[in-house]
Amino acid sequence: MLPALKYAFSLLRCLVKKTLQTPKVINQLYFISFRKDSLCYPLYTKTSQTPKVINQLCFISFRKDSLYYPLYTKTSQTPKVINQLYFISFRKDSLCYPLHTKTSQTPKVINQLYFISFRKDSLCYPLHTKTSQTAKVVLSLDAGAVSLLKDGVNFKKNPKDGKCYIIYKGTGGFKACRNQCKHQGGLFIKDIEDLGGRTVKCTKHNWKLNLSTMKYVNPPDSFLQDELEVEILDDGGLCLVELSPPDPWLADPREPLELKEGEVKVTYLTHACMELQLGQRRFMFDPWLKGPAFARGWWLLHEPPADALDRLCAADLIYISHMHSDHLSYPTLKVLSERRPDAPIYVGDTSRPVFWYLEQSKVKLTNINVVPFGVWQNVDEHLRFMIMMDGVHPEMDTCIIVEYKGHMILNTVDCTRPNGGRLPQNVDLMMSDFAGGASGFPMTFYGGKYSDSWKANFIKNERKKLLNYKAQLVKSLQPKIYCPFAGYFVEAHPSDSYIKETNVKNGADALNAQINNLTSDIKTWTPKPGAVLDLGLALTDPTNSEAITNPPASAKLYKDSWDFDLYVDELNRAISCEIFKHPNWIQFYYTWAGFQNYNLVVRMIETDDNFEPLLDGYDYLVDFLDLSFPTTRPDREHSYLELKNRVGVMRHVVMHGGLWDDLYIGFQNRISRDPDIYHHKFWNHFQTELPCCGPDWDKFLRSVMICKCTAPCLLFFYCVLSLFLIDFVL
Repeated sequence: MLPALKYAFSLLRCLVKKTLQTPKVINQLYFISFRKDSLCYPLYTKTSQTPKVINQLCFISFRKDSLYYPLYTKTSQTPKVINQLYFISFRKDSLCYPLHTKTSQTPKVINQLYFISFRKDSLCYPLHTKTSQTAKVVLSLDAGAVSLLKDGVNFKKNPKDGKCYIIYKGTGGFKACRNQCKHQGGLFIKDIEDLGGRTVKCTKHNWKLNLSTMKYVNPPDSFLQDELEVEILDDGGLCLVELSPPDPWLADPREPLELKEGEVKVTYLTHACMELQLGQRRFMFDPWLKGPAFARGWWLLHEPPADALDRLCAADLIYISHMHSDHLSYPTLKVLSERRPDAPIYVGDTSRPVFWYLEQSKVKLTNINVVPFGVWQNVDEHLRFMIMMDGVHPEMDTCIIVEYKGHMILNTVDCTRPNGGRLPQNVDLMMSDFAGGASGFPMTFYGGKYSDSWKANFIKNERKKLLNYKAQLVKSLQPKIYCPFAGYFVEAHPSDSYIKETNVKNGADALNAQINNLTSDIKTWTPKPGAVLDLGLALTDPTNSEAITNPPASAKLYKDSWDFDLYVDELNRAISCEIFKHPNWIQFYYTWAGFQNYNLVVRMIETDDNFEPLLDGYDYLVDFLDLSFPTTRPDREHSYLELKNRVGVMRHVVMHGGLWDDLYIGFQNRISRDPDIYHHKFWNHFQTELPCCGPDWDKFLRSVMICKCTAPCLLFFYCVLSLFLIDFVL
């Protein structure tokens, strides 16, 4: 064993020396041993053996049962192997790479062992292979170049690689694509016959493309152009983003097999929570089954079936689409952790980890699997799934395709533009959100134009646009069955009655009616809690009434009690926390938050439930240009925000290093702004980019105590010094 270990250290030193890269260690990273024959072998050790730590790297042990086990862990988590085992390589960027270097041979695989990666959050991640879906910026324009874009067709070339693109500027914003015909790869030029300025013509065979729809009009009904994602930057610039591969679900296509009655059942539980029975396996989506979401702002509208938590704990797979608390519900997962902590949970590899708050939550889950985008995850012979990113919020949102015996179920969840707008057509079942209202704007804004009548008119128009967009999207994708869900929440707390009255949402029945008016080829389903869709029966005969089983007439469908006091009291416990007895918590917190060099001054006011300032609450200014804390607004020209925040929620967010979604999406503040513009950079930082590790309040309190202890000593010193000087003078 000793020679093997020495060789491992030698190889690691050689690798570091050759690549000039030092392995970066975060929360205990592990590596394995290599022997002189350049092959990789399991490191067999006795369980009582203490691993020798070199540069804070610890060994992994592989046992004969083909599972891997850490020699020791600081938590109760035991990473579980999904599909295969993996070897490890470390580079300076903390990512995991195959060990292909000039100083070593390609490791030979023994017993199907591959690569393993451990990250900061102590979870186990698979290696991102070349088949993983990626997003690449192919063209960038600064604000000046964007301002010069004319209405209609704009041809642009990337000066770095010479590749050509087309940007179409219309009333609804920008659309973009490569300047390449899908027929035989010809270049497009402006179509002089098109007076509307929407069409371009291929120089090879005169094929014509309507850029406003990305459809080829000559010949008609031929192709759809691959669209690029257009991202508007904070500074007014623009970049075009391309997903690769654009249609990852086409990899390894499978022919649909016949489904027997009862083989695939879809059960609606509540909000975005669906249970899929796929043969002998059960797959659950986004289990929010108890407690509030977004602090105390959202509450479940529907009463989940009585056995919903039992179903969750019995699930074979659980998919959580993103970190928002109406999808990642810690009150729900706490029950799961107490009853079945090793339940397999799957999330996408978003830049902000979905479970970034897991350690602080004290919820113990030991089988969280972070999977790469756009790669089929095989569960068994007939079942697989693929997680894809959102084109607008790739750092956070995901969607999923589940395929069983060649039949696809598409769940776009909350994605604004799932997979950059490219989705499979003619899936067997499609689900998406529908309601709107998942934002504090404009309900929580006051002053200026924000009268009740203005808000009502704005909300009405926005909901109508959302309804039209969803209906057109469903029509274009032509799923066999469509189900709107993920919009069943209510602002139930009595203190939020104004939000409840103002925040009018779309109805699922209204969306389905609009879809039915557009096409008769799509079966729509508006489920109630506990309703079951038999997919096999519905596909065989969409008119078969036995394909849908509704809950019994006696079933309770809507919640009428929510345990408000239990959850609100838990939030309000933060009010009396020791840290808030010391005013310099303000500087400590915003320094930790790390947002500055932005010409914005924010006034933060702690309030009661009615947003009236508290006499003993904090009321302070933060100047984010230099991260200072002035007593009055600066004389220079600057943007200004005033935020009135419910004290319990604000202090809970501060104390735990939480994201400000609890305040903004949860309707827990009231906002005025001068000028009346949206500060994307500010809100994006506090909603998605705060550090994953909360503020070190223990360190803060220690520093406070040191100051308290040293102050009397300094006072005594100065008194003695003064007496000495007086005596000396006299």
